[in-house]
Amino acid sequence: MAKAPSKATADKGASARGNALQQPVQPSKDLAEIVGNDPLPRSEVVKKTWDYIKKHNLQDDKDKRTINADAKLEKIFGKKSATMFEMNKHISAHLSKA
Repeated sequence: MAKAPSKATADKGASARGNALQQPVQPSKDLAEIVGNDPLPRSEVVKKTWDYIKKHNLQDDKDKRTINADAKLEKIFGKKSATMFEMNKHISAHLSKA
């Protein structure tokens, strides 16, 4: 029977690969209009997207979980509005490995 790797071995492998959220990703041309064209960690892409949403007052007044897309965000979402839970799925479609 195969022996499970020790915690030290598992941790070493994870650190060698790095945290996926910290790996730089390249925004698409449409997403770059919101977050800039430079490769960024995924966490920074989400942060900059939220900064954009708040700066342009795009959260729905009645339900703050809903984001009402302007022309730039509509290119990302593919529709007029999306929930904050759907947002990451739509953003992921506009990222590639840097």
